[in-house]
Amino acid sequence: MHSENTKTLPSLFDKCHNYTRADEVKKRGIYPWFRPIQESEGPVVKMEGKPVIMAGSNNYLGLTAHPKVKEAAIRALDKYGTSCSGSRFLTGTIELHEQLEARLARFVGKEAALLFSTGYQTSQGVIQPLVKRGDYILSDKDNHASIVAGNLMAKGGTGVNVIRYKHEDMADLEKRLSSIPLEKGKLIVTDGVFSTFGNVANVPEITKLAKKYNAQTLLDDAHAFGVVGEGGRGSASKFGLIDDVDMVMCTFSKTLASLGGFVAGDERVINYLKHHSPALIFSASPTPPSVAAALAALDILEQEPERVQQLYENANFVREGLKDAGFHVIDGETAIVPVLIGDDEQAFKLWTGLFKAGIFVNVFIAPATPPGKAMMRNSFMATHKREHLEKVVETYRSIGKQVGII
Repeated sequence: MHSENTKTLPSLFDKCHNYTRADEVKKRGIYPWFRPIQESEGPVVKMEGKPVIMAGSNNYLGLTAHPKVKEAAIRALDKYGTSCSGSRFLTGTIELHEQLEARLARFVGKEAALLFSTGYQTSQGVIQPLVKRGDYILSDKDNHASIVAGNLMAKGGTGVNVIRYKHEDMADLEKRLSSIPLEKGKLIVTDGVFSTFGNVANVPEITKLAKKYNAQTLLDDAHAFGVVGEGGRGSASKFGLIDDVDMVMCTFSKTLASLGGFVAGDERVINYLKHHSPALIFSASPTPPSVAAALAALDILEQEPERVQQLYENANFVREGLKDAGFHVIDGETAIVPVLIGDDEQAFKLWTGLFKAGIFVNVFIAPATPPGKAMMRNSFMATHKREHLEKVVETYRSIGKQVGII
């Protein structure tokens, strides 16, 4: 009797069996995701047995294939093994962790830094421990999913108030701040460079409002580190406001050519996080090769700051070229070059044509973008050559005409 009734009851997995959109797109040969890379040399990769210009990677300075970065990872592997096999709190700290923390803190102009095992985890490891019941988080509506997850964890676990202000709307941010008693704890969290459209946060106005309403600030510089600011020091540096921003967090998976993340700020704040952050205390520490690779990448960034300017020039060459071709390109000054398409079907067709012609870009559709706002998210590297960039522009122009976008 029990088994018969069970057959008619809904299942937790019904949504999994009912989800068929990806299968339908795959059958039509225009599925753009989870495409394996067989070999990688930075700006050119091998996919499906052929060379493809990579115009969708966050390897902004092109350091994942740099000989010094690879050699550093190999040396660390030989010395320390593949894993620290424990959290930083216990058996998971090695000299490389402390060296990288000190170097990163100095680079971004803060007293101290703390490493986390992934960039996504960093937001949760910083936000949740710092806010308590009755405090407020004010978060830009376009913030990265990792910040959203950190906010939700803080809200669910401790009764924190989470307020999402309109994207880059400083009047709305001030309206929200002014409604909160001055004595209440307030943390303003924002991407330094927004990951989808590549625009830079209004750091001057955010820090001004933070001072006026007794709030602290946290910038996520995942897409700003190595990209904007003096020598690639990030969004606060771009505006000369390093001392006005309380904390900066970042991932290693972009400019630093590795895996992990960090937060930097006042020594007392970092010390508190070291002893109160569950994401740190209950996670295995970043692996020795990952840390060594990030250290080597930081060496190169400091020694070759011209890479930052080259990255800007490369992205801007394509940005202007695509505008001239007739595409709807969002202006910017970072490595991210978004091309608005609108219709999902048109975006898939454009992506397929580009890929077949040897260009890989990222296609974003809802929920990554608002419905009806499908886009191609291009991102470039300092190591792209002019011939790579010219081919990207000309291929866009050719395929765009074929599918009726331009």
